[in-house]
Order: sequence, then structure tokens, then C-alpha cells
Amino acid sequence: MAASASASVKLGSKPDAFRRQGQAWFCTTGLPSDVTVEVGDMSFHLHKFPLLSKSAVLEQLIEESSDQEECIIKLSDIPGGAKSFEMVARFCYGVKIELSSSNVVHLRCASEHLQMTEEISDDNLIAQTEMFLNQVVLRNWKDSLKALETCDDLLPHAEDLQIVKRCIESLASKATTDPNLFGWPIREHGLMQSPGGSVLWNGISTGARPRNFSSDWWYDDVSSLSFPMYKRLLSGMEFRRIRPEIIAGSLAYYARKYIPGLSRRNSMGTMPLAGTLSDVEQRNLLEEIDRLLPVQKGLVPTKLLLGLLKTSMILKASSTCIANLEKRVGMQLDQASLEDLLLPNYSYTMETLYNVECVHRILEHFLAMDQANGGCSPCIDDMMASPSMIPITAVAKLLDGYLAEVAPDVNLKPPKFQALASALPEYARPLDDGLYRAIDVYLKAHSWLSEAEREQLCRLMDCQKLSLEACTHAAQNERLPLRVVVQVLFFEQLQLRTSIAGCLLVSDNLEGSSRPLRSGCVAMSGEAGGWSAAVRENQVLKVGMDNMRMRLAELEKECSDMRQEIEKLGRGGGKNGGGGWASHVPRRFSLKMKPQMCSTQEGSVSEQQKSMSAKLDKLQAKLSKQKRQLSAHA
Repeated sequence: MAASASASVKLGSKPDAFRRQGQAWFCTTGLPSDVTVEVGDMSFHLHKFPLLSKSAVLEQLIEESSDQEECIIKLSDIPGGAKSFEMVARFCYGVKIELSSSNVVHLRCASEHLQMTEEISDDNLIAQTEMFLNQVVLRNWKDSLKALETCDDLLPHAEDLQIVKRCIESLASKATTDPNLFGWPIREHGLMQSPGGSVLWNGISTGARPRNFSSDWWYDDVSSLSFPMYKRLLSGMEFRRIRPEIIAGSLAYYARKYIPGLSRRNSMGTMPLAGTLSDVEQRNLLEEIDRLLPVQKGLVPTKLLLGLLKTSMILKASSTCIANLEKRVGMQLDQASLEDLLLPNYSYTMETLYNVECVHRILEHFLAMDQANGGCSPCIDDMMASPSMIPITAVAKLLDGYLAEVAPDVNLKPPKFQALASALPEYARPLDDGLYRAIDVYLKAHSWLSEAEREQLCRLMDCQKLSLEACTHAAQNERLPLRVVVQVLFFEQLQLRTSIAGCLLVSDNLEGSSRPLRSGCVAMSGEAGGWSAAVRENQVLKVGMDNMRMRLAELEKECSDMRQEIEKLGRGGGKNGGGGWASHVPRRFSLKMKPQMCSTQEGSVSEQQKSMSAKLDKLQAKLSKQKRQLSAHA
């Protein structure tokens, strides 16, 4: 038995003497046929001696029919049917046949059924097929895979002969080993490699370098298996402790290939789609994949999980399957995108456009997991800087965006909107701008709500957590209840007062400090940083300068009036004589002090004005520097 380069062997040496006529096969050896073997709808007109010399079962059946006028044997239960018996018959006659990975399992099962052992004849078919399986097929990835594919039609015979188990063990061992680490010689995907790593052809180095393999190199190959065989292969890989993320990746690939909705949703590009399955087959496959997916967080992309969830609703999968997928999505909700979270409502019993209740359940799973993992509480001082706050703040931002998208639905009742918006704890939202936007969209789409209902909706947001831009918009929003507008204005003024106080405090220490300006307004504005702080401080100082100029004008007018009065008193004293002079001496002295006071105050005001001007110049210089830095970053 000599193996060829195409992983096949040739058995027998005689020329082909078989011909087919309709549903019958004839062997043209020159001798008339003395036995007819019926296999299903096909009949084989053969000779007794070649058959009984190779098979114990055929020998017994021929002997049992010897007393009949016409020898007819029925083989209704032979593995592989007429196709397998045709090759068996050729082998019995010594006609050339080619043994390959596509037919070796058929011949092995058929030879076992017919008891074609070494006791009957040397180099019989059982021994030949076993040798080919062990020495050729199971040593090669592609041949092992092909042999396993043919086992589907030969169960339970292939199972009883351990062929399925041997193929799975061969494939699992190769899939769990990095092909780059294989030693020499190695035959993988039909390529031989030299110790130096170049590709070999007939033992000669071609100089070509083999391609680098990644851990998913086998995904497409095993996706050609039927799901029962694929499932058993994954079990074999898990037994060999293959990493869960690799198993999850293979399952994701298999799901995309056989469930058309997932392949369209995830844009698989040039990945070939298998034959379309029926809705029932797709539903069963999806439920099986859900049971096989690893439970660890992050092993399966959230986009794919949401795609599976959406498809399970379309196919009306079991409630257990849908609940499991919702839980899986909830575990990694912070990695979801808004587009994928917008799950349409496929139930006729629900009025809303989107499945808001499903998203609410997913959110509850996330919050339960967050609490179980020791989620932050609002009592922690620097909770916003904690890494554990990143997932829940991301979910809060995602939820606010989702609320804004579903808010225009006129069938979305206020209780459902409120329940979803209030599900997150208060500390999850650093700012309530996103929530305010969602509420505003909802009020615009539901203009018929009463004042009480609108006030109840607005209680969802905290006016103290609105940014200055959101406050400005809310103060002019006619859709908001009057009480809410008043609250917004109050907290806006409070923010401004705090900011002004902080800016003035910092401006007094500008000369003695080299640190960047920081004030209450910086804390309030968040990401605005030094730019918004400098702008506000500049505005505050401009207001202070205007007030000082007004005060200075008032003092100058008062001093001018006092000078005029002194001059009038001086002229009056010269006309009235000594008595008048004496009576006005104290008044003159007192009036003489006022110009000095005015002069002193004027000098103080002038100094203050100079000081304020100097501070303003410094702030303006800083503002210019901030502008240049902002332009550079932009």
C-alpha cells in the first residue's frame, strides 16, 4: 500500500470490470453471474467465490441460499448502503479502488459489518482501512476533519468503532497546539516544513516561508461540521484545557455562519454563509450555542450578544434562552453601544416601538453585578476618580442616550420612562445634562401631560448637577414647569456667586502663587478647565473696575462741591468782618479737612484702580496664553 501526495492509497491491480445499467451493477468477467446482492433499490449481479473468500457474513448468507434455485442476498442494513457495497465488491474482485479520507470511514464500517477479517483473508479490508486511518488520516488536520464529516451518515457504526472519538482527539490535539511550535517534520494544511522553517515540496526546500498562524486559524474549518459533531469537538478541546476565549470565538464564528441575521448585523464581510436553515433549526441552534457559551465576562463581544438576543426574540426562543442572554449582556453593559441597545419590540402585546422592559431587565442585571463586585457608594469622597466608577458612569451615559432615543415614542408611558430613568443610583451621573435632554425630548413628544405629571418627571433630575449651559437652556425652556425653572435659576445664581467668590479669592493671591487658577467655577464646569476659569475671572474683574469707576466719579463730584462751598465761605468772611470770621473758623477748619480726605480717598481709589488694572492685565495675559494653548491643542 503506497501513499500518494493527495493523502490517498490505491488498492487492487485489476482493471475495472464493473458497469452499471439503471439500478443494476454487472461484473463483466466473462462468466455468468451466480449471485444477486440487493442493497436498497440497487442490485449487484456478481459471483459467489470472490465474495465468500473475503467476507464471513457473505459466506454464511450464500451458504444459506445454496438450496434455492436462484441465489439472492439482501443487505438492507449495511453501513453506507449501495455506495459502500459497490466499493466492497470492487475490493473483493481485486479491482483498483482509491482509498481516501472521504470513503475510508464508509469502507471501515462496511468491512466490519461484513466481517472482512484477517482470518478470512490476508490483507483484508478491515486491516487496510485501519492502517490508512491511523497512519495517514489521523496524522493530518484536513483528512481528520473530512473523515469526521462522513461519520454523520454512519452512526452508530462509526461511534462503535471509535472512529468519531479518534478523529476528535486528533483534531483537538492539533487545534490546541500552536502550529508555529511544531517540530520537524510537520505536515499541516498539506505543507511540510524544514528545521529552518521554509516550506518543503517532495523533501526539497522551496525557500517560501510558512504563514503565521493565530489562535483562530481553525474556526472556518470546523464550522463545516454538523452541530452535534462540532459540539463534541469543543468538548474535546475543553478537556485539553483550551482557553475559554478561543471556545467563545469559535462559537461566535459558527453562529454568524449559520444564523443569517447575525452575519448581516455584524458585517462578516467575505465569510461564506452556509445553506439557510429553517426557523426551527436556527432557534434550536441558537439555544444550543447559548448553553455552550462561557459564562465569564468579556469573552463574547457585547455586540454579538445583543445580536443573539435580538434574533432569539425574532425566532421566539425559549424564555430561559432569552433570560440567559439578557444576563450575559447585563454583565458587560458598559461595553455596549447605543445602536445595538435599541432592540425593536417584536411582541404584539406591547405598544412601545422599542423593548424598554428588556433594557430595564438588562440594567438590573448590571446593577446587581456591580453591587456584588463592591460598587462605589456616594459616601466616598473621591469616588469620581475611582476606577470602579468607570463602568457605572459609562452605563449612565448610555442609558441617558437610550432614554433620549425612545422618548419620542408617544406610546411610552410616563411610569415606564420614570422607572428606567430612576433605576441608576444618584452617584452614577456626575452631571444630569443627558437626563435633562431625555426629559426635554419626552416632554416635547408628550405635550398633553399635566403640570403635575411634568413636575414628577422633572424630579428625576437634580438641578444642582446641571452644567451652566444646561441651566441656561432650562431657564428659557417653556416646556418645564414654573417651579423647576425657579429652582434652576436659584441654583444657577448660587453657582455664579460661588464662582465669583472663588475667583476673587484666587485673584488676591495671584502674585504670590504660581499654581494654575482654580476656583469654584472650575469645579462646577468640569472639563472646561482653565479656559472657562480665566474667562469668568476676567468678567468678574471687569465688573469690579466698572464699580470702582462709578465710585470714583461720585467722590470727585463730592470733592468739587465741597471746594465750591469753601470758596463761598471765604468770600463771605471778608465782607462780614472779624465777628464773622471768628464764627466761621471752626467751620473753615472742618471744611479744610474734607478736601484732604477727598484727596486721600482719591489717592486710595487711584491705587486700587491701578492694582485692579494690574490684576486685569495679568489675567488678560493668562487668557491670551490659554487661547494659544487651546489653539495648539486644537
